[in-house]
Amino acid sequence: MIDRGFRGARPEPFTVDVERGRLRFFHQVLGTVDRVFTDPAAARAAGHPDLPVPPTFLFGLELEDPADLLTEMGVDLARVLHVEQGFVYHRTAHAGERLTFAPVITDLYQRQGGALEFVVRDTAVTDAAGEPVADLHQVIAVRRVIPEEAG
Repeated sequence: MIDRGFRGARPEPFTVDVERGRLRFFHQVLGTVDRVFTDPAAARAAGHPDLPVPPTFLFGLELEDPADLLTEMGVDLARVLHVEQGFVYHRTAHAGERLTFAPVITDLYQRQGGALEFVVRDTAVTDAAGEPVADLHQVIAVRRVIPEEAG
């Protein structure tokens, strides 16, 4: 069982540089055809200072968190299920920016008689000036080991 004392845990904020190459690769994988997302000149012509960052890309950047809080919480990553993600987008981020991610575990709860434990993580993303870029919300479920699985 996950220790409820982790509710409110705030790992150290961490920074990530948004790199053009990673954005291009992201869009290549998605099959994006709009050059605004892959060509800096097209992005500037559309009014952006550089390649725009799509909202879901921020979740990928969040995975670079050096704090391994889930492992610290005793979570077996092989038993994790993605449940929900969402975001409030305050402004478009762009390639070349340095973003800071400040996560917090906002809730821990159980369902199905404790067979599933849920971890809710909310992360504020800010730019180099400390201005808000986005608020990320993520819920994962951890399947508890059932005695017949253990033996």
